[in-house]
Amino acid sequence: MVSIKTVAVLGGSGNLGPAIITELLSAGFSVTGITREGSTTTNSTAAAAAAHKFPDAVTVKSVDYGSFDALKAAFANQDAVVSVVGTAAIGAQQVAIDAAVAAGVKRFIPSEFGIHTRKVRGTPIGKILAGKIAVVDSLQAIVKETEGFSWTGLSTGLFFDWGLHFSGLGVINLKDKTATVIDSGDEKWQASTLAQVGRAVAGILKHPDETANKYLATASFNLSQNELIQLVEELTGSKWPVTRVASADLQKAGEEKLAAGDYRAFVDFLRAHNSADGAGNGLPEEESANKLIGLPYEDLRASVEAWLKLEGAL
Repeated sequence: MVSIKTVAVLGGSGNLGPAIITELLSAGFSVTGITREGSTTTNSTAAAAAAHKFPDAVTVKSVDYGSFDALKAAFANQDAVVSVVGTAAIGAQQVAIDAAVAAGVKRFIPSEFGIHTRKVRGTPIGKILAGKIAVVDSLQAIVKETEGFSWTGLSTGLFFDWGLHFSGLGVINLKDKTATVIDSGDEKWQASTLAQVGRAVAGILKHPDETANKYLATASFNLSQNELIQLVEELTGSKWPVTRVASADLQKAGEEKLAAGDYRAFVDFLRAHNSADGAGNGLPEEESANKLIGLPYEDLRASVEAWLKLEGAL
């Protein structure tokens, strides 16, 4: 049986990294934060997530992400590496993977965490995510030739609390008290709070044998645009006017942007990917790994209520 106790988090100072580090520490793992050389990220317990700093319990190492030798040294004595690098650095993961193999790392979790990239190969959104797709392809090939090394991919859907805070998930406009619905608004989509993503990563590493060399999908909940709007209306006690958008129009707008080299097309593609009628990109219970890794679902109503209170809407 594989035992994982020490975990290096690569690029853990962004929006998602602090949540993963917090949950790894809570689960009893020893955590090392690997920052890009020149980063100003430091150790600080106070408001760690908000300030994008590491807790005192985390060992911090600053390295050149492009240096095989530097990464190999940073990964020494680490049982697992969790990559949380941003989209711009996705290609650099291959150096990190090679360094992890050379350092004797047992498990590599690549920077996925959003939509299920195994399902979008050859699609417009898949073109934007080609780097992520290539990384998982590479991991699948490496494990066939490397004893003692394994990987786990993880799709968690939309980052629910983060997305609500910054954009209302493209559905809720708190300022104007209006809503936007794509197609019928009934299509279910997969979503996870940032803390749930962290708990999913910890759950994978607590179940290393069951999760080895698999691409998994977890969630806090599955919901539709209409369900979200209904909850907001119930909690606020007011009716929210709805504007309707056709998923075909979003797809067309995304394709036009992508053709012009504008990668903001991803937002259009993502909205259509999740919410178009018949998209089928929710997470059915039979496809969910929540049970496999001991991850309870969260309470949707409680999560929406907490967001509304945080934003001063309740």
